[in-house]
Amino acid sequence: MSQSTHRLTVAQALVRFLSVQYTERDGVRHRLIAGTWGIFGHGNVAGIGQALLEAGEDAMPFHQGRNEQAMVHAAVGYARRRGRLSAQAVTTSIGPGATNLVTGAALATINRLPVLLLPGDYFATRPADPLLQQLEHPVEADVSVNDTLRPVSRRFDRITRPEMLIPSALSAMRVLSDPAETGAVTLALPQDVQAEAYDWPQEFFAQRVWHVRRPSPDPVEVAEAVRAVRAAGRPLIVAGGGVHHSEAEDALRALADATGIPVAATQAGKGSLRHDHPADLGGIGHTGTAVCDEIARTADLVIGVGTRYSDFTTASGTLFQTPGVRFLNLNIAAFDAHKLAARTLVADARAGLEALTAGLSGHRVGEAYEAEYRAGKERWERVVEAAFRADDENAAPTQTQVLGALDAVVGDDDVVINAAGSLPGDLHKLWRARSAHQYHLEYGYSCMGYEIPAGIGVQQAAPGTVVWSLVGDGTYLMMPTEIVTAVQERLPVNLVLIQNHGYASIGGLSEETGGERFGTAYRYRAADGSFTGAPLPVDLAANAASLGMDVMRAKTVRELRDALTAARVSDRPTCVHVETDPAPTAPPAEAWWDVPVAEVASREAARTAREKYDRHVSGRRRHL
Repeated sequence: MSQSTHRLTVAQALVRFLSVQYTERDGVRHRLIAGTWGIFGHGNVAGIGQALLEAGEDAMPFHQGRNEQAMVHAAVGYARRRGRLSAQAVTTSIGPGATNLVTGAALATINRLPVLLLPGDYFATRPADPLLQQLEHPVEADVSVNDTLRPVSRRFDRITRPEMLIPSALSAMRVLSDPAETGAVTLALPQDVQAEAYDWPQEFFAQRVWHVRRPSPDPVEVAEAVRAVRAAGRPLIVAGGGVHHSEAEDALRALADATGIPVAATQAGKGSLRHDHPADLGGIGHTGTAVCDEIARTADLVIGVGTRYSDFTTASGTLFQTPGVRFLNLNIAAFDAHKLAARTLVADARAGLEALTAGLSGHRVGEAYEAEYRAGKERWERVVEAAFRADDENAAPTQTQVLGALDAVVGDDDVVINAAGSLPGDLHKLWRARSAHQYHLEYGYSCMGYEIPAGIGVQQAAPGTVVWSLVGDGTYLMMPTEIVTAVQERLPVNLVLIQNHGYASIGGLSEETGGERFGTAYRYRAADGSFTGAPLPVDLAANAASLGMDVMRAKTVRELRDALTAARVSDRPTCVHVETDPAPTAPPAEAWWDVPVAEVASREAARTAREKYDRHVSGRRRHL
């Protein structure tokens, strides 16, 4: 019996296939590839571009981007807001369009967030050699610039024959929908193959539903975990991004309510508990709160939930100092569960937390321990209030006062987005997260330029959400291009643009490590050649206005608060520009971070910094 077929180009077949892929979790179905971002060039315009046009918006919504990296950031913001249950694709031409994907792909994979990358590639048939934009490798003739995407992709394939698409597309969907494997998936598409016709089996276009599993923990692991928790005198939960991905916030709160175990949050996990929950200690690690880091130093059992234990979380291996401290890691990925020589619960975060709560019935931490961390939490709240407070509302705000003004304006369901600079540290220490989705920090890759396109992705994922993209001048200059996209799509992203004339975060780090703020200020050259002259006359507010945003300039705390209030109710993309008082008002770091310092130097600043470095590094531990 002959199999029914349908004759389409490879690009047309891929778009049709993607339009009927779904995920399902807890009985709720989601479209797996909800739309495609694209910038067209000769490597994809006649293939994927023509296929998207032919398919139409109902089958595959198309989003026009301005920068390839930014398109990936928008897709990542979308996927994070949708709990990794729905994703977007990104198509580019060959050459620089494809290599511009690399940074976004690394960000997606490091943060365990799904995005499908469809870069064009050189002719598979090689009718001319070299082609425009072709990299000629002297030894490996089958290498293209797209191979730069291999190390930053969870799966990579090059489709050099039409029939290769069938198993490759199915495998791509498997990886994108797998909570333990997901990240960037790349299907490199030679431009001639994109346009080549093939008789596709009709079954290839059947609707498919990819079940996103919630694996339960092994009973033996649960029993061992329960024994470990019951034996601990000072347990601490470290909530990572996996809590949000699994929608395990209620399960975490139930465990904390039942046992009194305090909860620390990584950058990705902040908001797992609402900020005013008695057990919420705020951020942990180098950018953590004083109470959280002190409890971490004295914890005898650290319970990691959905965290990969970055160096910021562990203070580069110096944070957990109790002799004999042990780790218990609940993670859907065994790779992460086994870190720090931990006991493991390899399971979905929600399923694992529910199993722990059941097994710990009747158990609660000691009253003295609970009273200790609650008192520390109250002390830290006074620190937050002092950092946010502005005694003179007619003065220029400090950066922490900017956060205080925003804190007074946002609603519980607003989303605050940031990724790089000095803001992540201030936010991790000070921000009072009111809901699971409000705190949206990309700190796995800490990529400058993420904030504006991610805001677009969040609004696409959750229409009507009030989004605040917090951006310093350095980050703004990296990638303001998607302002045009927000204007085009009438998405009212709110941009809070903080002007401090340089790389404030790296300037501070440079000073601390003996670099004397070299190369970090945006200033004219002085007579001695250094960048210590007057600030550059750059008007970023005018630039944002030229790209189509409504712009409000705030010079004082009062003006800032009024501008933020107006922006929140605007139905247009709006920029609030504020020049901050450079005086540092953020609380100092409560834990170390390892940035190596020159071992020998002629300058006194570097020698002093090295002495301090040697003292800190001596406290590093290998948890074995």
